[in-house]
Amino acid sequence: MNKQKVIQVVGYKNTGKTTLICRLIEKLQADGFTVGAIKHDAHEFELDMEGRDTWMYQKAGAESIAITSDKGHETCIIHKKYTPLNKLLTNMKDKDLIFVEGFKLEKYQKIVMIKSEEDIELLSSLENVIAAVTWIPVRCNDHPVFSIDDINSILSLIYSKK
Repeated sequence: MNKQKVIQVVGYKNTGKTTLICRLIEKLQADGFTVGAIKHDAHEFELDMEGRDTWMYQKAGAESIAITSDKGHETCIIHKKYTPLNKLLTNMKDKDLIFVEGFKLEKYQKIVMIKSEEDIELLSSLENVIAAVTWIPVRCNDHPVFSIDDINSILSLIYSKK
């Protein structure tokens, strides 16, 4: 991969989006690529644990909280505001590939997760679909279709896309 690539993995709840992304990340990491991941959550989420210092900063009203560790080689920054996808991607410009879970209406290349017959409509209702990954047999003339377990073929498709 020459330039940064963004691949969206989209689908309805409990269709295996996170599972697929994790399996792809593991394989890409093993192949020497740097990978980022961004998740869109349609609901409120609580990242920090009650009673921890950063949790207390949030409850006190801080709008941005950061924690970093030399020993753990980790940094986390929490902003108490919505951040658009393009801004999140800018923060990961050093990665070879970024998986985006969700953000269905964004313009990036999409892999659509199909777990039931009701999910198939997403293939025609979304833009820039490059493949379907399925738990059930699906016939589709417009896009390649892969089984949820066919990680190598899914990666081959990702490598081939510009």
